[in-house]
Amino acid sequence: MQDHDMHHPDLNDDLDRIDLRILEVLSGDGRIAVTELAKKVGLSKSPCQVRLKRLQDEGYIQGFRAILNAAKLGLEHVAFAEVKLTDTTEKALSAFNKAVLQVPEIEQCHMIAGSFDYLLKIRTRDIQSYRRVLGEVISTLPYVGSTSTHVSMQSVKDEAF
Repeated sequence: MQDHDMHHPDLNDDLDRIDLRILEVLSGDGRIAVTELAKKVGLSKSPCQVRLKRLQDEGYIQGFRAILNAAKLGLEHVAFAEVKLTDTTEKALSAFNKAVLQVPEIEQCHMIAGSFDYLLKIRTRDIQSYRRVLGEVISTLPYVGSTSTHVSMQSVKDEAF
């Protein structure tokens, strides 16, 4: 994995160059030993641990997780569904948002400023499974008026931040 330049002009001023480097290293290898992390960022172990704990406590690091192999799990089918709601009041948006969180096949949900209201990333075993999820689950979510599906043929780049 290539290192990413995490220095953005709008990032919190509370982060210095070493904090940004810690985040950069961890985004590529979340299981790195603290001693190795300390070496990579030019600190001794104790100050590195203190910074790591602060970055976690302040919410810059939300957690650590395993990256699963979708092919080995038989979950290679990815589709993106544009969703238009029949109502976009706060009550409707809130009801839709809450319901989406309960659907395991929905990997991502983004509210969109554009010609539709939400973009969903849905991962299933195959097109038949997707069709079932779309018809039986997504189409029945609160205030869904219409959907439009785009099937992913290949994932060229798929990184979590």
